[in-house]
Amino acid sequence: MDWLHLTFSVSGVRTSLWLPPLAGFAVSFFTSMVGVFGAFLLLPFQMSVLGYTMPSVSATNLVFNLVSTPSGVYRYITERRMLWPLTWLIASGTPPGIAIGYYIQVRYLHDPQTFKQFVGAVLLYMAYRVLAEFLPWRSRRPDTPMLVGAAALRMLSVPLANVRFEFQGDTYEFSTCAMLVLALAVGVIGGIYGIGGGAIIAPFCITLFRLRVYVVAGPALAGRGCGYRFSPD
Repeated sequence: MDWLHLTFSVSGVRTSLWLPPLAGFAVSFFTSMVGVFGAFLLLPFQMSVLGYTMPSVSATNLVFNLVSTPSGVYRYITERRMLWPLTWLIASGTPPGIAIGYYIQVRYLHDPQTFKQFVGAVLLYMAYRVLAEFLPWRSRRPDTPMLVGAAALRMLSVPLANVRFEFQGDTYEFSTCAMLVLALAVGVIGGIYGIGGGAIIAPFCITLFRLRVYVVAGPALAGRGCGYRFSPD
């Protein structure tokens, strides 16, 4: 049943027709539960399972989130949970970072072994940022469940230096400059890795800036969508 297999001439990858769609479905099913689309997991799958180790694997990986982003962004807008100042900061800092990251990958990380080491380091650090808050010696602010009918956020002020808003009775504030620097750094990592950076910037916004998951998810999705449109590939 050779017709069930496909060989891609450019990459040289030969795989079953059912395997990539099944992997995309499985990754999306589990990662959508936490507000990300899973491109950071699809890249290791492409490299380790499919054997796709060319630099173009990063650009191929970006297509996955480019297709899946609009529906998620639309949902957050309709639910009035889109924090627009955060969205514009992420959208402004991520694209130039992605361009820099793409150059670094092609110039210095084109070797498959070196690139795999970089991917592994990013995944390990992401796991640390997510789990570090639950370590026994770390103080943790309880994240109360989102109340039905009280999900909309309210802007308090948007000055040049800081953004303040209210969500479910709590007031939050973050530095615009610090957030822009974070977006640029995440864009560099995302450009090298082949993701828009939503899965990277969300844990930082939650752990460093103490923002709520419900607030961060929408801007992270919208910002990385802008990053894809400015990516070199």
